[in-house]
Amino acid sequence: MRDIPNYYHSYTFFCVFFVLILSPVFSVSTSTFSVTESLTISNNKTIVSPGGIFELGFFKPGLASRWYLGIWYKSISKRTYVWVANRDSPLFNSIGTLRISDNNLVIFGQTDVPVWSTNLTGGDVSSSVVAELLDNGNFVLRDSDNDNPDGILYLLPEMKLGWDVKTGFNRFIRSWKSLDDPSSGDFFFKIETRGFPEIFLWNRDSRLYRSGPWNGIRFSGVPEMQPFDYMVFNFTASKEEVTYSFRVTKKNYYSRLSLSSSGLLQRFTWIETVQNWNLFWYAPKDQCDEYKECGVYSYCDSNTSPVCNCIKGFTPRNPQAWGLRDGSDGCVRKTQLSCEGGDGFVQLKKMKLPDTTASSVDRGTGVKECEQKCLRDCNCTAFANTDIRGGGSGCVIWTGEIFDIRNYAEGGQDLYVRLAANDLEENRDRSAKIIGSSIGTVDEVRSRDLLMNEVVISSRRYTSKENKTEDLELPLMEFKEVAMVTNNFSNDNKLGQGGFGIVYKGRLLDGQEIAVKRLSKTSVQGTDEFKNEVRLIARLQHINLVRLLACCVDEDEKILIYEYLENLSLDSHLFDKSRSCKLTWQMRFDIANGIARGMLYLHQDSRFRIIHRDLKASNVLLDKNMTPKISDFGMARIFGRDETEANTRKVVGTYGYMSPEYAMDGIFSMKSDVFSFGVLLIEIICGKRNKGFYNTDHDVNLLGCVWKNWKEGKVMDIIDQIIIDSSSSTFQPHEKILRCIQIGLLCVQERAEDRPMMSSVVMMLGNETTKIPQPKPPGYCVGRSPHDTDSSSSKPRYDEPWTVNQITISVLDAR
Repeated sequence: MRDIPNYYHSYTFFCVFFVLILSPVFSVSTSTFSVTESLTISNNKTIVSPGGIFELGFFKPGLASRWYLGIWYKSISKRTYVWVANRDSPLFNSIGTLRISDNNLVIFGQTDVPVWSTNLTGGDVSSSVVAELLDNGNFVLRDSDNDNPDGILYLLPEMKLGWDVKTGFNRFIRSWKSLDDPSSGDFFFKIETRGFPEIFLWNRDSRLYRSGPWNGIRFSGVPEMQPFDYMVFNFTASKEEVTYSFRVTKKNYYSRLSLSSSGLLQRFTWIETVQNWNLFWYAPKDQCDEYKECGVYSYCDSNTSPVCNCIKGFTPRNPQAWGLRDGSDGCVRKTQLSCEGGDGFVQLKKMKLPDTTASSVDRGTGVKECEQKCLRDCNCTAFANTDIRGGGSGCVIWTGEIFDIRNYAEGGQDLYVRLAANDLEENRDRSAKIIGSSIGTVDEVRSRDLLMNEVVISSRRYTSKENKTEDLELPLMEFKEVAMVTNNFSNDNKLGQGGFGIVYKGRLLDGQEIAVKRLSKTSVQGTDEFKNEVRLIARLQHINLVRLLACCVDEDEKILIYEYLENLSLDSHLFDKSRSCKLTWQMRFDIANGIARGMLYLHQDSRFRIIHRDLKASNVLLDKNMTPKISDFGMARIFGRDETEANTRKVVGTYGYMSPEYAMDGIFSMKSDVFSFGVLLIEIICGKRNKGFYNTDHDVNLLGCVWKNWKEGKVMDIIDQIIIDSSSSTFQPHEKILRCIQIGLLCVQERAEDRPMMSSVVMMLGNETTKIPQPKPPGYCVGRSPHDTDSSSSKPRYDEPWTVNQITISVLDAR
């Protein structure tokens, strides 16, 4: 079998984020190329499709001396590559030639030994062979006297992802290694043809995300995939091929699917009016998109808290872990199935179907026949339609455990899960008591879910000193349990200390490590902040937000229990000389990108619109893979969907990260969070704190220094020396770093209306073809003047292994 690691054109799949070419502009050429001709790097000759849509030639990404043969959009102003031939065999100098040899396309370097070839056999022709670049982006080899498709000897896969039985090609998308290195990266998006075919996103040998199978309209796990009048989707599963494709029917309209070097799958559309690519869809987008997030016989629902829910008739396999919001162990049956009759099915609506790799398919069977077929098979555990059009048709059956299921507010399809008679009867009785009808509809399922959530995680109450009663939508731990797992709050278990109190490391009886944050009796943050954190973070689920597992309330004790993150806080790495040397530029970029995605979730994609109000380096925690997790929601506020800003007399946050309008006037909004992110992004690049920054040029603060150097073109003076030292001796500011500095400056502009939304920030960070405006001067009002005399904050603090809420302040603003 032959793997085609990346191929694309305007109507098909694209690999990686695309980089701006730094080599000279190529000259316009013909659309065909014969055996008597050659393309060389030195002559700048290219092949252009007849309609001027695509261009093929040699290019050199980035600053390194590596040359590749590729295809890019000719008709689009942003240089966007759609195919790279010799991605793993670059030319290391400007001596390179493309020729037709023995009915193959061949790239030669300095010698006659091919660097890359189509490596095709057979295909005898009666006359000269020509290569032609078509307007759909395909580069073909054909007989010069035959324009018929039968005369094509070599064809880049036309708009298809998947298996072609005739050619043996397995076509899939593979990421670039980095933004300026087209070689094969770690991530790939590939159709699994076993069972009921679906597409998986992989990181080497690990599955990260699953599309769900094709249900006749869309992939089961992509509810956003609606039919459009300008775009047609197609999935084919036959003896000849198992492929997915799409085509655009609107002239001068372009769409592409991209897999980034960090493993993010994105669909972009070209917006002609602004000359830019617009982010249309991306995955994985939330916790429920993570593969097998909730284990077997359970489903993930981002609108419930916790997100993992046992299917009716099942109970958590590990109740303790489940109570602490770890659903990875899944659920087990309450009653075993019987092959002697009596079993039935619970209907789950709007579901992403389970992993279908081991399923069996009969497309000629209806839902009733499918049900009977499942009942006759003692190993059958669930069934569904293969096609949801026209009331449903076809039959897919699962035997054994089912997993990686999720529920949607809109989209998905019906899934029927087999239950024993006792569990069916129990569900009917409970359903009748709750809502007076039989089980099965999505409203009934959700009503029972809410009831169970109330029983499991909201049944306990506490009374404050003011005798006010509150419901906590979170598991409660006894104080004695917390004391035991932290070795009675031993100093040996202390992780750090901040405005809230001390944070301890703990270990549960099953070995799970946790972080325990105990409210200090002398803390300025009290009951209100504690309750605020519990109310908010318990409802939020995202890979870039820290997970709150439980809480403890016992008289004067108020304790929060979080997932333990092995690499502690960002500031403990960024501002510590012994640790910061390990922060490579790619790691810093991935951290910044993860923080941006977490903030976008808070502002736009979560159940509520959340303004964090205290985003800073010490409130970003890092897991074992250095994935960033935003923490500390004690100061956060919920916004209405139609609310743009609010005003407060109590200004809370951290000097150095607060926006001017918030620090001075108490006005906060999503744009004040954007300001904090901009400060954090600049700190990540510079390796210095904004607050307490001082240099001999008497800049107001770090933002002032960065702005001055940006305007003067002295970017080398503001990049962390560690990034430079860890690079080659000829290090020059990378295009990616320059973009990030510019994005940071856009975020910290003085006027809130000038700052971008987090959706635009994520777009600019993730897509190098996105045009970035020129920034205006940043806000300086919270900076430090060199004339200030408070020496205690004039230099970074390096002595704290983990700082939590390090410099949070509460200021009463008289009006």
